[in-house]
This record gives sequence, structure tokens and C-alpha cells, in this order.
Amino acid sequence: MKSVLLHACCAHCAAYTINHWREQGYNISAFWYNPNIHPYTEHEQRLEAMKALTNQSKMPLIVSEGYEIIDYFRQVVGHEDQRCRHCFRMRLSRTARVALERHFDAFTTTLLISPHQKHDLIREIGAAIAGETGVEFLYADLRKRYSDSRHLTKPLDLYRQQYCGCVYSEWERYTNTKIE
Repeated sequence: MKSVLLHACCAHCAAYTINHWREQGYNISAFWYNPNIHPYTEHEQRLEAMKALTNQSKMPLIVSEGYEIIDYFRQVVGHEDQRCRHCFRMRLSRTARVALERHFDAFTTTLLISPHQKHDLIREIGAAIAGETGVEFLYADLRKRYSDSRHLTKPLDLYRQQYCGCVYSEWERYTNTKIE
């Protein structure tokens, strides 16, 4: 059975994504690396929800140690209009590196279920990183299953966030303003 390392941004996006890749015949482990999530308390609430989901799903969870928000800000400050590009690259690069070190066949991300994410950009970056590392990037457009994922997690009473994760997305959410 092929193995996949699933970058997980949050429990709600992970629930259906886990089922999807299992149905495709993959042995899955989740990977938590989200230096973009701000503030720290938000990061920790999402991580605790992810731990609960992986425990309930009987799936291994690899947690990247530390909270590298300074590295995230160094990537995006002054390039806020390109923050998603930098953020996706940071997170997918780390995921692919861990996948390579631990001998996974492929890597992917729960970001692919969100209708709020830039799929073309994720796909582009994932393919580039696959070319750099030799680890296959699995792409699937799961946006139509977003509500299914939320329905799976609702009975588990897991923490549910109100914005993507970064301080910029939080500001956009609550001010109804877009950074261009």
C-alpha cells in the first residue's frame, strides 16, 4: 500500500480529506506544520483539534516542533499580496522534506478541500516541490466536499476557526477588506 504524508491545516479540512485518500488506497499520516497561524493561542487550539481528530481516526500525527511565525513573517512582510505563495511554499516544502526523510511515497495537503484557497497556486507549488524532492505531490480538487468534511467533524465538537490562519486573513475576515 502506498503511503502519503498529509499536511494538515486544521481538523475540519482534514476529516474528509483523510477519508478521500484512504478510499484511494493510501496509508495516511498527518503532518502539522503551520507557522502562519496567528496568534499562538489559535495555533494551539487548532493543533489540539487536530490531535483529537487523528486520535479518533486512528491515524498517526507528526508534529513539527516549535512555532516558526518569525520565519513566516520574514517570508511575507513587504509581499503581502503574495503571502499565500510564500506560505504554501513554506508548508509544502517542509511536508515534502519530512515525507522524503520518512520514506513516504507522496505528500499532499488538506488545503485542497477549502473553497477559499488558491488551487492553481497550490498545484503549481506542489508540483515544483515534487520535482525538487522526488516525492510525488498528490492533487485532488476536493472543494465540493468541503461541507461533508464539516459535517464529519461537527459531532466531534472540535474547535472551528473563523479565518484561514494568518494575521492578514484574520484582518480581511473581520474588516471585509482584501489585501491587493
